[in-house]
Amino acid sequence: MKPAFFLIISLFLAVDALFAQGLARLNPEEAGMDGQRLSLADDAINRAIREKTIPGAVLAVVRHKELVYLKAYGNRQVYPDTAAMTVNTVFDLASLSKPTATATSIMILLEQGKIRLRDNVSLYIPDFKPWTSADGKTTEPIKIIHLLTHTSGLPPYAPVDALKKQYSSPNPDGLITYISNVKRNKRPGTAFDYSCLNFITLQRIIENVGGMSLRDFASKNIFQPLGMRHTDYNPTGETLQLTAPTEVQKDGSVLKGVVHDPLARVMNGGISGNAGVFSSAEDLAVLAAMFINRGEINGVRILSPLTVEKMISVPQGYEKFGRALGWDVYSDFRSNGDIFGAKTFGHTGYTGTSIAIDPVSETAVILLTNRVHPADKGSVSRLREVVANAVAAAIK
Repeated sequence: MKPAFFLIISLFLAVDALFAQGLARLNPEEAGMDGQRLSLADDAINRAIREKTIPGAVLAVVRHKELVYLKAYGNRQVYPDTAAMTVNTVFDLASLSKPTATATSIMILLEQGKIRLRDNVSLYIPDFKPWTSADGKTTEPIKIIHLLTHTSGLPPYAPVDALKKQYSSPNPDGLITYISNVKRNKRPGTAFDYSCLNFITLQRIIENVGGMSLRDFASKNIFQPLGMRHTDYNPTGETLQLTAPTEVQKDGSVLKGVVHDPLARVMNGGISGNAGVFSSAEDLAVLAAMFINRGEINGVRILSPLTVEKMISVPQGYEKFGRALGWDVYSDFRSNGDIFGAKTFGHTGYTGTSIAIDPVSETAVILLTNRVHPADKGSVSRLREVVANAVAAAIK
């Protein structure tokens, strides 16, 4: 009986290790930050709530490998009923899904020796067309690195209603057929044009090479090992219960646990390379700490140190675009604030989410809002940066 007993105990311990316990907690002073200065971020967020730019928010600050600030503000829901925001609220990350799930999955496949950044997309999606010059005499293949840096020349988005009419819904195969053949606007590698189609294409590469859905690949290789218990596509159960709603629909219903992005929702059934991940501030804090700690946290390694450095750096020859491999460093889309250093990288999401990570000061700012609830109005671009400035200024 004893061997069986110890086997059961070992299995429980293994499961507990698999779902890590998150980050250690420190107060700001213990982490080398000024708590009074840090609280100035509260003022900026509460002002945005009073001005009805957002219904509420959750702010998390990571310093080194510890969580030093976690606070909820306002309401997670104001229609049809009111519900207070809590620190464990789950948000529709929108385009924050791009680096956290899709690009990180691509880097894992890169580490496994299964893909190269310079590989042509057509190697993994055979019908994927190259760019062709106006006179038809010159072609240029689109490569994985072009997708990651938004320099592929693909258009920014796709006509959802027309695709739904043509292919039915959901229809991921129909969507990738459209992307494979749609007119390329620019020669690859010559211009930055932010495009959701880039990351839907990366999704198909991950699924073809990895042999499983993007949801399963990201869960197996990122979310579960890091113990990100409330991070998933198409959330259910407790994660769904904790989810903040987004936009009220024409019929009066409210999107909750259903991705806001139309392409992800209508054509990809909620599991999409450009959007679809739902997560909490505490879960994202673990992910941010993993990047700060060069690919490892809580004894779990997701990426090698060299891979992290590669992923967060603007590639040689792409300096004028300011985009790293899935992350934004200094393009016009950045929301990293004015004080953090030149190596700061981050990303934003349309619904009102953002991450900014300074690898030099080892600080991460995670600001999650559902600004599109109850209606899609206003902007949180300024809010993101003033909050980042307040956090950066609190570092002693």
